[in-house]
Amino acid sequence: MTKANDLHPGGVLAPDVVPETPRELQAWRALSEVIDPEIRQPITVLGMVAAVEFTDDDIAVTIRLTIAGCPMQDTIHTEVASALQSVTDGNVSVRLSTMTPEQRVALQEHLTAARPKNPFGAGSLTKVYAVASGKGGVGKSTITANLAVGLAQRGLNVGLIDADIHGFSIPGLLGVTSKPTKVEDMIMPPVAYGVKVVSIGMFLDTDQPVAWRGPMLHRALEQFITDVYWGDLDVLLIDLPPGTGDIAISTAQLLPTAELLVITTPEHTAAQVAARAGQLSTQTNQPVAGVIENMGPLQLPDGSFLEVFGSGGGQAVSERLTSVLDHQVPLLGSIPLDPVLRANSETGTPTVVTSPEAASGKALQTIVDQLATTPRGLAGRKLPVSPK
Repeated sequence: MTKANDLHPGGVLAPDVVPETPRELQAWRALSEVIDPEIRQPITVLGMVAAVEFTDDDIAVTIRLTIAGCPMQDTIHTEVASALQSVTDGNVSVRLSTMTPEQRVALQEHLTAARPKNPFGAGSLTKVYAVASGKGGVGKSTITANLAVGLAQRGLNVGLIDADIHGFSIPGLLGVTSKPTKVEDMIMPPVAYGVKVVSIGMFLDTDQPVAWRGPMLHRALEQFITDVYWGDLDVLLIDLPPGTGDIAISTAQLLPTAELLVITTPEHTAAQVAARAGQLSTQTNQPVAGVIENMGPLQLPDGSFLEVFGSGGGQAVSERLTSVLDHQVPLLGSIPLDPVLRANSETGTPTVVTSPEAASGKALQTIVDQLATTPRGLAGRKLPVSPK
């Protein structure tokens, strides 16, 4: 029999719980392959395995959940049972218990030990994209949700913050109904389609409006950045509210490495407003990574195209921002007006997952490919070392 003592502050198994037999070693190795769905680390490292017991070919394991009623307990139960069933022909019994307050504190210390207060501040290696639009109704949130899921499909670790506090929609677009898990002072974000997601809508009991002014909006965004346990992200997307108000300015302050993605529609008026949103970068010192045109020409059954919202808006914004900002701002793609994209959004299923061969799905995949090839690393950064 092998038992684990209290959670070790370092987040590893203490020496006296090293498996004693080859059979126990095999079981622990199998359990080390089980990843906590919220924290995204092995349950053995997180001190969640309280005991592993053997009776002939049968295995009984006790797993500590972070909180009582953990929303992911069924997933953990299933994956633990499956992992152990692969190493025995006998029965596998999984018992779920709950961490003590002291164990949760130790877990928090382990997860935050080497993490700065703002994990996406200056010097962060995470690629941060703030998705902006000049006006509402251009499909900004739909595009943001699909880009996030598309990047996760490429094997990247992706986070998504719904910063549109007054008009939050990301939970519905991704079909997220669960609430974040709170471990002491940390918030564990739900995971949808491989993307860690947080939104003010997850903290409301009903579909009530949020009537907040500037300081509270800033604090909400700050908490999403600093109090949520994001882990090591390759990409973080921020779904900004329309326009150039408080949240856009707060994003520039809290996420100094963020780059803007500007969303527009083909019509001339929308393009003018979108260009103003992009030109905010001259005041916030944020580079504009590119422009995305939504609701482009609709392809009809006979192969012809119907320009419901006109044409050329995306290219016009690209050229305008290139001229004003004095650096190339590419048009990353044009997403056609597509009933498939609308229908998928209403059911909370991203088009890049359910309809990748649709016209809108192909356009979104092309944009994702461009963003996924943007390097995340130390190139061009100074390392904190000096020769002696």
